[in-house]
Amino acid sequence: MNTRHEHLWVGIDVGKGHHWAVAINSAGEAVFSRKIPNDETEILKLIATACEAADQVKWAVDLRGKTATLLLVLLAAHGQHITYVPGRSVSRAAEGYRGEGKTDAKDALIIADMARVRRDFTAIRIPPEQICTLRLLTAHRRDLIADRVRLVNRMRDLLCGISPALEKAFDYARSRGAVILLTHYQTPAALRRTGRHRLATWLQRRKVRSAQRLAEKAVEAAEQQHTALPGEARAAVLLGELAHQLLTLDERIAANDKEIRDLFRTDDRAEIIESLPGMGPILGAEFVAIAGDLSSYRDAGRLAAHAGLAPVPRDSGRRTGNLHRPKRYDRRLRWVFYLSAQSAGMMYPGPSRDFYLRKRAEGLRHVQAVLALARRRVDVLWAMLRDHRPYVPAPPSAPASS
Repeated sequence: MNTRHEHLWVGIDVGKGHHWAVAINSAGEAVFSRKIPNDETEILKLIATACEAADQVKWAVDLRGKTATLLLVLLAAHGQHITYVPGRSVSRAAEGYRGEGKTDAKDALIIADMARVRRDFTAIRIPPEQICTLRLLTAHRRDLIADRVRLVNRMRDLLCGISPALEKAFDYARSRGAVILLTHYQTPAALRRTGRHRLATWLQRRKVRSAQRLAEKAVEAAEQQHTALPGEARAAVLLGELAHQLLTLDERIAANDKEIRDLFRTDDRAEIIESLPGMGPILGAEFVAIAGDLSSYRDAGRLAAHAGLAPVPRDSGRRTGNLHRPKRYDRRLRWVFYLSAQSAGMMYPGPSRDFYLRKRAEGLRHVQAVLALARRRVDVLWAMLRDHRPYVPAPPSAPASS
């Protein structure tokens, strides 16, 4: 460590409790290799050691999630250059290194060596506080939605064991009134005893829309079954508890959505993004959380490639012109553009719908037409953000020549 090097590459195999760091010089020789606890003091010591050993230090990591947050923030705070080397690339490159064993030290060495010889990896930049908060809120929203799907599925499963007719009568994922009904009435016998009139009155007191129609439909389903199924009493209690949990979860989702909308609309680009048909505040927030300030994209084509909307060639020998969907892309970003394109193509009259219908007339299936529209809308959104111009159905007219 007494020899000072001109260049040093430090590869870090990121872990939850500790990281493993390996530094190599320009010749690919290991300078040091050590285990570093995921602790501020120890990470700062590592940074000081590497900076003392070389005039220029470059860092590379294989993860950029929450387990690497402290490491990345400390490196960025000390003005260090950080490169992201995907774990998939490390796994594939490991076959070209000596030995079949896999250790954290070997992975860190591979990460450092790949950062030394390759220049096509993405540099990591710490996003501003607003972007970080949006990422947390949108990720939390996805967790809440997944919890909601599981709750609804468990409710339907329990209800099928009580009354199949009542389970088929309502869409419990969308009908809040039907969920409120299940908080108190879960069995066909209870619904028949209550009757249409009393049930409608009970629902009206709880501000359920179309209470009379919902009550009639529920009692009609209850009339189709007069047999009590095994375990009905206990299943009814569990079903009531799940219904209460679902209503509470819906309130949490609504509060989270409001927080996302309020934070997203503090962004200077929010009005421009929302002006694009089909791109509401939730999808807009997802887009900003993933794409950031767009500085990492050279043009609209790079953004489309990140979203998996730009086909890649797979030619071999005489087989040319074969285009396929890429394997490496951001699924969430693709979902944002796909969902917004589907909404614009199906719900809003205008250029997006005209383009979708034209592609359908050309013989494309629904998904293919929506993906084609999504690719087109990437260019539109990119131009809107580049020019700081909200969406207008017709392109701006060219200035008159003098």
